[in-house]
Parts: sequence; structure tokens; C-alpha cells
Amino acid sequence: MQPTTRPIVFGEPYSVYVRTVRLALEEKAVNYELVPVDVFALGGPPREHKARHPFGKIPAFEHAGFRLYEAGAITRYVDELFPGPRLQPEDARGRARMNQIISILDSYAYRTLVWDIYVERVSRPASGGTADEQKIAGSLPKAEGCLSALSQLMGAQPRLRQTRFRHARISLAHPRGFRAKSAVLTAAR
Repeated sequence: MQPTTRPIVFGEPYSVYVRTVRLALEEKAVNYELVPVDVFALGGPPREHKARHPFGKIPAFEHAGFRLYEAGAITRYVDELFPGPRLQPEDARGRARMNQIISILDSYAYRTLVWDIYVERVSRPASGGTADEQKIAGSLPKAEGCLSALSQLMGAQPRLRQTRFRHARISLAHPRGFRAKSAVLTAAR
């Protein structure tokens, strides 16, 4: 593939992390190309994708011959390179808090809220399967802990709409995240 000035995002629109990169590009008003990559295909990710992302995950990214993988690295690159609103706070404490929130989402909340609750409560039944109620019940304490920690970090602010937390807000913005929170509350009933 020839280097291009138009960024290319490799991944699927349903992916939380692909959506995070796409939202960062949209916030910066950057024209980009989305190239679909099915990492769940029989036989695994395509060989050419493994050359872009050695772990076979999505997203991968290319801009002017420069390749990246991992949503955090890509979104920070986009923020620092392209003009437009800042996605990261200017001050060290603000960036540290943003990184803490994103780390909580990636390390604790994502798997619990999306795979252990949302997929079980919403996706599996929608595709004709049966929810694993034990898995959901076992995930609720961790989900509540994640949501509580995020609420405490947000302090008195009910939403992460402030410019200083724009990057963290983008990480939270995937519709499944909102549906997962609803699924957590529904599962707790």
C-alpha cells in the first residue's frame, strides 16, 4: 500500500476501539478511509492484517506511511498531529486523570460491561441464544465497582463533556457502552 496523506483505519464499525479512533478523527474533522477487517473470520484475522497488527486485533492505522495499532496510541497521534479541538487536557493532572479513566475502561469495564453483561443480556438472546445468568450475576459486582469508580473520578460533574476530558469522553461514547450500563441496571433487578 502506498503512503497516503488520508488516514486509513483498519477494522469493523461495531468495534468499541475502532469507533474510538473514528470519533477522534471526526472530532478533528479529518477525512479518513475505513477498511473492514473481520478478526472473527474462520481461520482468524487475514494474514495482511497480522502484518499491520501483530496481535490480530482492531484497529490498525496508517497515515503517510506511518503505521500504528492500539486505539490509545492512534487517538493521541490524531490529537497531536491534526488541527482542531484538543482531545487531551493541556495540564499534567488533567492528562493523568484522563489516562486513568481510559485505563479503567480498558482494563476493568470493557470486558465486564460489554462481553460479560451486554453480550449475555442483549446480543446472545437477540441471536436466538440463552443468556448465561450465572456469568451476568458474577459480573455485576465488578460492573458496579467500575461505574462507581468512574462516578467518583468525575466528581461533581455529571458528564464528561468538558473539553479537558474530551479524549476520555470519546472512549466512553460507543453505544454499546451506554447499552451495557442499561444492561447492568436491568440485570441487577
